[in-house]
Amino acid sequence: MATLGIDLGTTNSACSIWKDGKAILVPNRLGQSITPSVVGLDDDGELLIGETAKNRLVSHPKKTTSLFKRYMGTQYSTKLGNKTFSAIELSSLVLKSLKEDAEAFLGESITDAVISVPAYFNDLQRKATKVAGEIAGLNVERLINEPTAASIVYGLHDRSDGAQFLILDLGGGTFDVSLVEYFDGVIEVHASAGDNNLGGEDFLMLLVNDYLTFTGIKKSSLSANELRQLMHAIEEVKCELSKEGQCVLENVLSKQTAPWKITRERFGEITQDLLSRLRLPIERTILDADVELSDIDEVILVGGATRMQPFRTLVSKMFRRIPLCNIDPDIVVGLGAGVQAGLRDNHSDLDDVVLTDVSPYSLGVEIVNHNEGSSCDGGIFLPIIERNTTVPNSIVKSLCTVSDNQEFLVVSVFQGESRLVKNNVFLGKLEAKVPRAPAGQESIDVRYSYDMNGLLEVDISVPSTGMTYHKAIVNAQISLSDADIFKAKERLALLKFHPREQEENRLLLTKGDRLFESSLGERRDYITQIISNFEQALEGQNVTEIIQARATFEHQLDGLEESRLF
Repeated sequence: MATLGIDLGTTNSACSIWKDGKAILVPNRLGQSITPSVVGLDDDGELLIGETAKNRLVSHPKKTTSLFKRYMGTQYSTKLGNKTFSAIELSSLVLKSLKEDAEAFLGESITDAVISVPAYFNDLQRKATKVAGEIAGLNVERLINEPTAASIVYGLHDRSDGAQFLILDLGGGTFDVSLVEYFDGVIEVHASAGDNNLGGEDFLMLLVNDYLTFTGIKKSSLSANELRQLMHAIEEVKCELSKEGQCVLENVLSKQTAPWKITRERFGEITQDLLSRLRLPIERTILDADVELSDIDEVILVGGATRMQPFRTLVSKMFRRIPLCNIDPDIVVGLGAGVQAGLRDNHSDLDDVVLTDVSPYSLGVEIVNHNEGSSCDGGIFLPIIERNTTVPNSIVKSLCTVSDNQEFLVVSVFQGESRLVKNNVFLGKLEAKVPRAPAGQESIDVRYSYDMNGLLEVDISVPSTGMTYHKAIVNAQISLSDADIFKAKERLALLKFHPREQEENRLLLTKGDRLFESSLGERRDYITQIISNFEQALEGQNVTEIIQARATFEHQLDGLEESRLF
């Protein structure tokens, strides 16, 4: 039974397996290699996942949602129709869809998986991803950092010893940077940094705002459908600017009175603040890795948003070279997850590949601040495992009592880089009982153990009594017991998925609806007619006639798309 490698993306997801000496992308039910990370409900309350749901973002914004990966590890929830979903549940639905596609492709059941996560995902976000996999019916064998997955696909392990590569991963919602070196059969990550709230969607919104400013249309005056329609049109503009020097958008909204023209130069101007934010993780990674720019052999681009010209221009200027991007940036992480899945399955042709990774954040404990008056003032962060320490690792530090006759020492676990714990992420706490004694006389040994999945365990021992305490850190925001996960599985299982065999028909109908929304006059009348013709064929339930009608309908829709402005 094969382990499935999954790239759970903000905008798109993909999966692959290791077979016949290479990673093979698994096609989804529509024969496509990527599946949009979009979830929706149709008019009958059935679940839609992927391309079909994506096509309904414009026409049915209140029954469709995307970008939920950005909210992993939080208490975010959203309503689709009259049903409420958490980010974990929405992600689990995408994962379940990928799992079913893989099972249909392989003809066997899938239980084990490797899932990629942004290198800069914190502990809460990683645990949320793992829980989403469990709800989808997967045993998550490993979480692999996305840049690390990409490095395998680019064959870095086939390069000469000492070669160093900087991997820039800009997706729809996150940005990751990793400095990777190959030496003596090992791909080793030396440093990582990133921004979990910066991606292609942020660049899109700046274009939307520029359009609204130019046209004088207030965002508050737009309905949910109009806003989605505008975002869809400007997403196409953003993609087109990767190929062309300028684009013109006309009549996307009835309120628009003049054409909106956008050039690559203007796109670069309005995104300067975002481009400056992109520089910071790059610079921090290089500084943490203690390398010179001249030491970096290749700069590799990963993630669909790296196609944007302002980003490529920034990278080229920073490193004075053309970055490497010869593998489709939308699938490279999915392929890398498949290689890692092959490693988990102990395939003999992968014996010579060894991966290491690093902790993306510092992990530490809150200690008393002796320098600001009262000896009981708390709030200072003491790192135990510092960021970019190679994992897995296990480090011990000793802490002592600060008050006479103190009975307990509380270990409050935080993740982050700030001196003040209030600015870091609280992960949990653990208490240890100690004998009464004068301040500073009793102590505890605190051990942090951080594994390859980026998950933390804390062990405490009291030398004077021999007592030990242990905790796998789980934050209350996403803490789900086995019973909770079972209930979540049952709740989602009650939801009816749109039938797989009808998916291709449903996709064409939603595509037709989307084109109708963006059309006017005679074009709209024509779309109404061809949709009606196809629906009539479906109602006839004659398989041969449906196949013929579907081919005709698809050809007609393709012709309409080719006649669009972009």
